Amino acid sequence: MKANVKWVGNMTFVSSGDSGHYIVMDSDFEGSPPKANGPTELLLQSMCGCTAMDVISILKKMKEPVEKFEINATASRAPEHPKVITDIDMEYVVYGNVKHESLEKAIQLSQDKYCNISIILKRGGVKINISSRIINKII
Repeated sequence: MKANVKWVGNMTFVSSGDSGHYIVMDSDFEGSPPKANGPTELLLQSMCGCTAMDVISILKKMKEPVEKFEINATASRAPEHPKVITDIDMEYVVYGNVKHESLEKAIQLSQDKYCNISIILKRGGVKINISSRIINKII
């Protein structure tokens, strides 16, 4: 796996990887609001994307009727530099007539076996708190 990050001005950077796709990263600079996600925000989003792909893949293999799926996550950071992530609260929300046991099993497999980003963060001391809910009817 490779990454290339290029500075394009102020605190804006463009990154590309093996896939050939690009991501813009930014940070507040001299009081101006960021124009893109920052690296730490992308780390949280990457973890959510990683586990989301696992959970959907596992639920599909279980033949569970997922209609819609999302993860809501909030990270807490240390107040002093390097302001590492200390805790993450994650809520998995599944829409459809999915069995609770299937969802819990898919989450557990993702968090403990498949999602390398979650596992890296946990090994680094981040506490990940998991909750889930199933909504049977989409309003």
